Amino acid sequence: MSNLITGGVDIGAGCVKTVLFRVNGAETEWLGREVLRIRNRDPFQLAEDSFQGLLDAQGLRRDDVAYVASTGDAESLTFTTGHFYSMTTHARGAVFLDPEARAVMDVGALNGRAIRVDGAGKVLAYKMTSQCASGAGQFLENIARYLGIAQDEIGPLSQAAGDSEKVSSICAVLAETDVINMVSRGIPAGSILRGVHVSMAVRMAKLLKSIGAKDGIALMTGGLGLDVGLMSALNAALEKEKVALRARSHPDAIHAGAIGAALWGAFRYEKLAAQGRAAA
Repeated sequence: MSNLITGGVDIGAGCVKTVLFRVNGAETEWLGREVLRIRNRDPFQLAEDSFQGLLDAQGLRRDDVAYVASTGDAESLTFTTGHFYSMTTHARGAVFLDPEARAVMDVGALNGRAIRVDGAGKVLAYKMTSQCASGAGQFLENIARYLGIAQDEIGPLSQAAGDSEKVSSICAVLAETDVINMVSRGIPAGSILRGVHVSMAVRMAKLLKSIGAKDGIALMTGGLGLDVGLMSALNAALEKEKVALRARSHPDAIHAGAIGAALWGAFRYEKLAAQGRAAA
């Protein structure tokens, strides 16, 4: 199948991500991407508007797109063709972004998820954080807001800190209590943030170890994929756990789920077309 246009839509707890690709045999070309913070807005309307904006920018119509795949919380979208589980889409998207990746550490707003993958992006094993949110993006965002720190300052401040303060890794409520106590004692914001990163990283390293991810590259995806402070803490935690994994990220890490959805959509379309059936 050549010149196949496919789209992916990923609705998370905090953001809507949309992507558009042209697939021509083994060649895959970006046509567009967008990420929008939900901020109390209707995520389904955001997804609709965002995807239409990508089409308009390329001078395309809906009929020009062979398959629009959804993932995350986007299953109920009316303009998509099919839905894929977010674990499989993040795995496929991660390997697309970094072909050397053999593990994925997906850190979203509400939970973290470790995934072991092969070179084709197939899921071999996975495990999620518990329901407690102390290992997720919303928790870190709440801490930063309490400290009066902008999101893009979190990573650099954490990295620049000379030391870190111990923060509970068991419960988000306990961790936030720890932070309040630190502020009252005059602990610098950078040291607090580094402590939060270390707490989160310890949980992530244990997750990656538990699924048998022993060496190679672990790509960080999701909303915290570009947090340099968290990535630094994760690499330190992996070394402490004696796991020969190295965490790294990619500028488009937040789009991994949407990318995987679009690529799996192209794969499904081609399979159905080969069988003489409509993509549905």
